[in-house]
Amino acid sequence: MSALPSSIPVFERRPIRELPDELISQIAAGEVVERPASVVRELLDNALDAGASQVTVRLASGGVRLISVEDDGLGIPREELTVALRRHATSKIASLNDLETVGTMGFRGEALAAINAIAELSILSRFTGADNAFALDGRTGELRPVARSVGTTVEVRELFFATPARRKFLKTDATELAHCIEAVRRHALARPEVGFSVWHDGKLMEQWRAADKREQRLADALSDDFVMQSVAVDHIGGAVRVVGRAGIPDAARSRGDHQFFYVNGRFVRDKVLSHAVRSAYEDVLHGQRQPVYALYLEIDPSRVDVNVHPTKIEVRFRDGREVHQAVRHAIENALAAPRAGDAVVPAAAQQPFFKPNVPASGATWAQPAINFVAAERGVGDFDAMWPRRADESVMERSGAETSHWPVIGTPPMSFRAPVGLAANPAPAEPLATNEEAWPLGRAVAQLHGIYILAENSQGLIVVDMHAAHERIVYERLKTQLDGAAITSQPLLIPATFAATPQEVATAEACAAVLPTLGLEITPFSPRTLAVRAVPGTLADGDPVELARSVLAELAQHDASTVVQRAQNELLSTMACHGAVRANRKLTIDEMNALLRQMEATERSDQCNHGRPTWRQLSIRELDALFMRGR
Repeated sequence: MSALPSSIPVFERRPIRELPDELISQIAAGEVVERPASVVRELLDNALDAGASQVTVRLASGGVRLISVEDDGLGIPREELTVALRRHATSKIASLNDLETVGTMGFRGEALAAINAIAELSILSRFTGADNAFALDGRTGELRPVARSVGTTVEVRELFFATPARRKFLKTDATELAHCIEAVRRHALARPEVGFSVWHDGKLMEQWRAADKREQRLADALSDDFVMQSVAVDHIGGAVRVVGRAGIPDAARSRGDHQFFYVNGRFVRDKVLSHAVRSAYEDVLHGQRQPVYALYLEIDPSRVDVNVHPTKIEVRFRDGREVHQAVRHAIENALAAPRAGDAVVPAAAQQPFFKPNVPASGATWAQPAINFVAAERGVGDFDAMWPRRADESVMERSGAETSHWPVIGTPPMSFRAPVGLAANPAPAEPLATNEEAWPLGRAVAQLHGIYILAENSQGLIVVDMHAAHERIVYERLKTQLDGAAITSQPLLIPATFAATPQEVATAEACAAVLPTLGLEITPFSPRTLAVRAVPGTLADGDPVELARSVLAELAQHDASTVVQRAQNELLSTMACHGAVRANRKLTIDEMNALLRQMEATERSDQCNHGRPTWRQLSIRELDALFMRGR
């Protein structure tokens, strides 16, 4: 027989024995400390739990040579300093009940011991009411009196000196510094009442002063553009409250680097939360663009488990579906309100039209303002106007019942009796002011049969008429569908497919829920499922693909989003065919009617494909084009 290759170790029986404490600490440190930013995060957690109002972070060589976190919190008593460096020593919890209702940032009692095992750590602290401070050397255990104001300073030098292999995996100083700053930014966004500053090699890199309002901290830490290009979120769903700001679709980025989600003040990355956010943006944001947001979820600590991962960045919810629904509805409601009202300057602040009082940055997109009426004095319903034109070749009249429908066949039965939606909505009470109160202004011209030009108190509005009308028709169809129950269409021949054990278990457990979605999925054999009925509006689709998608969503989230998504895709296609086409000449009345409907239609700022429907050009921007005032 040939000898075994040298790469294969020869089996050797070793006795079972306890590991040395130092090795145990170094293993634990591998879970807690990945890079300098991990140390910054843990030390910031302790500083905030101590009630600090000002935190200063000092770094050298990207945090590898030095990490110093100084706070003005309560401090640590002398007799507890040495205990603080022991494994599983903490003041945050004392019982299982405390662990299940954690309200502090830290609670595991591992961070300081883990850091001390792989770096040179020292703690300087003065407890509230004490005569002087004390410094503890983590390596020698020496405790000596020093001068310091009330608070704590933790210094970590020569990170990973005890584990050289880990140090080789670190990136450049600039990269590690960027991660450290991002760790501080995440804490700063959660605690606007606390001031933060970051120094690197003696230079001030970032500083965020204490703020009274969360919006001010968001503007300081993320930029004024983030606040201007986002909408306020404030929603309560069951036992969950979601607040913060969600970016408008126009502000979406190619990367998800501006996505901040907090659960009870703790920055987390969670699949339930990220899926809920993405679901909320589905109807206005298409493709691979990533939304921007800073959202804060408030929930009873007993309903969320934060003891999932040593880094505390993952959580587990007791009722994931409740949280998913609350987050999705919070963002959907915030994005639904038309932002056209932001183009209007309040009447009291308006100046003569040739010299408006506008901000330097031009149009703002910040808060969804007021709910404007669908029709104004002398302005009719655009949908009731344009299909009846004698020169219209795209649409054909097929009776009053289907006058709003494209000629692609008879509308489904569920659409024939719209619930709560009149073909010609009665005008509400007109606004007390004049035409300048219209957010999207007064139509003045049509450009190349594609764009509508309108003037308002800010300047010029340019509207893509097809994209705008497409969204109006789409939202009207969705409103009609929402008023009807989801009807099932039995399949003549059931569609069978080989199912995974998870899919079979989900189909059996959710047998009562599936019919409410218009689906009938039954076991055909121990490893096969049969789709016997699908929603009537989706009868022409792939039943197997729909069933798999619903079962996958139902296993983790709310499966109704799958059916809703598929139905919305159908309605979007119908709306696209039914919308006014390019090169269609409109009268001034028709253009004004379209503008008024845009102001009253939800999500009218984007078309069904995620493109913007209108843009604002301020007088100042127009003046700049012609160098007026120079």
